[in-house]
Amino acid sequence: MASPEVVDPYLIPGTNVLRNLLGLTSAADLSAAEADLSFVRALQLLDEPVPATNDLRELQRIHLHLFQDIYDWAGQVRTIDVRKNVPGAEFFLPVGYMEHAASICFAALAEDNHLSGLRRDEFVEHIAHHYEKINYIHPFREGNGRVQRIYWNRVALAAGWQLDWRPVHGDENHLAARAGSDQQDLGPLVRMFDKVVTLPDDETRADWSADEIQRLAIRPDLT
Repeated sequence: MASPEVVDPYLIPGTNVLRNLLGLTSAADLSAAEADLSFVRALQLLDEPVPATNDLRELQRIHLHLFQDIYDWAGQVRTIDVRKNVPGAEFFLPVGYMEHAASICFAALAEDNHLSGLRRDEFVEHIAHHYEKINYIHPFREGNGRVQRIYWNRVALAAGWQLDWRPVHGDENHLAARAGSDQQDLGPLVRMFDKVVTLPDDETRADWSADEIQRLAIRPDLT
């Protein structure tokens, strides 16, 4: 949700519905169409991923691909301060600091060797730390969760791990992320990732292909 002190340029005037290329004026209709269209686009990324540049540009390329059919601002960083539309939520990083903060966050991830060479318990703690930092930047008006999960799936695979998002539900993800950003408490995110991180050949999900697991990263209920 945008700051109440300013007019949100992403909304259809007089409504709480995001301006969209589909001409939809119902939030429910837009949510359903967005989920379907971004899912199809996300499947394309399995075969043709965006360049792995490990920076804000990579997140922008993912966002552009996912939402190109829905928003004319797909791939563009937000121009307005936002927060989750839940009681008591704090604002994410102010717009003016995003580029600088992103460069710091991705530099820190590079210094952490993009999470390679870590034991599972170390990987869980490190990914929770970096996930919270980038989530707080929240560079897009909508779709940040899906972009992040696709990005972190790639990072995890390159580091020798798999992220299986099946055990995680929307409220858990929201509350864990809020605890990290609002209260500087990474405990909930660590516990969440402890349920998510698996080995690529983990026998507990041997009947699931890597593609099927990655498709779960784009569940709209985790945004």
